[in-house]
Amino acid sequence: MTGPLTILSEEETLFRDAVTGFAETEVRPRVNEMERNAQMDRTLIDKAFAMGLMGIEADEAWGGAGGSLTMVALAVEEISKVDASSAILVDVQNTLVNYPVNTYATDAQKERYLTQLTAGKVGAYALSEAGSGSDAFSLATRAELRGGTWILNGRKMWITNGYEAEVYVVFANAKPEAGYKGITAFLIERNFPGFRVGKKEDKLGIRASSTVELLLDECEVPEENVLGPVGQGYKIAIDTLNGGRIGIGAQMIGVAGGALRAAVDYVKERKQFGKALAEFQGIQFQLAQAATELEAARLMVYNAARLRDGGHDIVREGAMAKLFSSQVCERVTSLCVELFGGYGYTRDFPVEKFYRDAKIGTIYEGTSNMQLQTIAKALLR
Repeated sequence: MTGPLTILSEEETLFRDAVTGFAETEVRPRVNEMERNAQMDRTLIDKAFAMGLMGIEADEAWGGAGGSLTMVALAVEEISKVDASSAILVDVQNTLVNYPVNTYATDAQKERYLTQLTAGKVGAYALSEAGSGSDAFSLATRAELRGGTWILNGRKMWITNGYEAEVYVVFANAKPEAGYKGITAFLIERNFPGFRVGKKEDKLGIRASSTVELLLDECEVPEENVLGPVGQGYKIAIDTLNGGRIGIGAQMIGVAGGALRAAVDYVKERKQFGKALAEFQGIQFQLAQAATELEAARLMVYNAARLRDGGHDIVREGAMAKLFSSQVCERVTSLCVELFGGYGYTRDFPVEKFYRDAKIGTIYEGTSNMQLQTIAKALLR
């Protein structure tokens, strides 16, 4: 597609509008309870599968919709306007789990796993460890081939969707002496011997989204469950995260958009000194600035998604989109809390949750400093 980035095709418009309806009718009524319980509603997950939101980009042959990363971004943005936790469930499934399976798996692996991941089984992506956050490839998790079975030992941390997942893309080093060139990706089922889901984190934001520890203690993985060639896990992980960052960017513009919408509605109604807050030029200018920054962030996210869909390298553009959208989201949600005054600091109004949900955007799938490093490398090479 050519033309303005924010002009959507008819298919994209219909899809976005359907997701907006889903967010309003299915997600919104469940948000407060999921937030209180710090847990996703399984019924909502099932409804997301039924609507096809958990297999947007996957090939139709394996139960997916055969859509684009742009469509994933649209879905994540629209759901994030209502609830970031529900959006990240959809985002991780599409960008971090389905994508590497759809791209690197054998047909037999796709038949076994991708058909399940598009039909009802939640997936998770397990790269991070306690000692390797930003330095993601100094993995301590080891994989050893013993008589036709891979044996994995290690711990994974900060695994999104890990509590609900039944299929995991797990990275371990099969040749430690080769450094990052020994890193290998594996497809692991929750019921494999030696695999266990550990502690669930109690978090500041995205509280309904599960973040867990994974424990691999002599975990037995069939030899045919290696995803891609042995030693190519580094390439798979990087390629996957490059697209994943665009999903995070979409989440951030959605969160900011949801907060801004709530603030605009509020300042039109709230009266001080005999007139609505919206009539004060100081308030108008703050909202105008926020809307302008949000539009710039949206353009960056859409552009990165369009480039990826067109088969272009998006290492720099993806990093820029994630960096800027997460910074804008922090600023916009902070402003919205202030515009609500004391009410904005209470849980009776929506903006405090948007504000808490914003923070994670500068941390996961590469901190802001890591994005700056990526952008600088591209600039200076």
